[in-house]
Amino acid sequence: MEARPVPSLQAHGITSGYGGVPVIRDVSIAVGPGEVVAIIGPNGAGKSTLLKSLVGILKLDTGTILLGDDDVSGRPPEELARRGVGYVPQVNDIFEPLTVLENLEMGGYLLSSAQVRARVGEVGDVFPQLPPMLRRRADKLSGGERKMLAIARVLMLDPKVLILDEPTANLSPKLADSLLREHVRRLAGLGKAVLLVEQRARAALQVADWTSVLVSGSVRLEGKPAELLQRQDFEELFLGAGTDLAASEETNMEET
Repeated sequence: MEARPVPSLQAHGITSGYGGVPVIRDVSIAVGPGEVVAIIGPNGAGKSTLLKSLVGILKLDTGTILLGDDDVSGRPPEELARRGVGYVPQVNDIFEPLTVLENLEMGGYLLSSAQVRARVGEVGDVFPQLPPMLRRRADKLSGGERKMLAIARVLMLDPKVLILDEPTANLSPKLADSLLREHVRRLAGLGKAVLLVEQRARAALQVADWTSVLVSGSVRLEGKPAELLQRQDFEELFLGAGTDLAASEETNMEET
């Protein structure tokens, strides 16, 4: 079996939740440079809670998070951003009253003016649809354009790790497929470690290098997508929880 890359970000045995009530329990996960790791599972499995725990929004009850060799458990989101972790939430991911350019400038808040200008050009090379829209207000963008802007804004700080929560939510099947196949894979091709929660399980399996299946707050299966699809218990985990593996086009209403 081909070895996975040395992890850029990894969690060991983390437990966290809300108000002292655990939502995820003893979860371990890792993602390395050039790798797309997809976290899939039925609604309410704790997928968004896991991401919020990784980026410091939620406090850990137990467990350890490593960025490279450094223990960053309990560090606030701002520090993790400075150290190369980019996070795109499912909602509230752009500043609607601002223009595309102003959103990108906000994303580069740690950079000098000259660095911001340079990064706007570099991010425009990753998302060539955005440069012609720099003066357009973000609330005038389509769903697909908004999501590209949300990812581009986080890319302004050139993160090593990119964490995406439901990037295809509310997009049409065609746009969702394009976002995953073209943009997410392109980011991995640039050497980013990409960790995503995805409601469209089959689509995620087609672009991921490694997949973890989260059910009732715990990792129940993990492995290469092709290997998971051959396991009978893989689909049973979804069907047993009342969730279609295809996840059709429904919006995941898991905790936000």
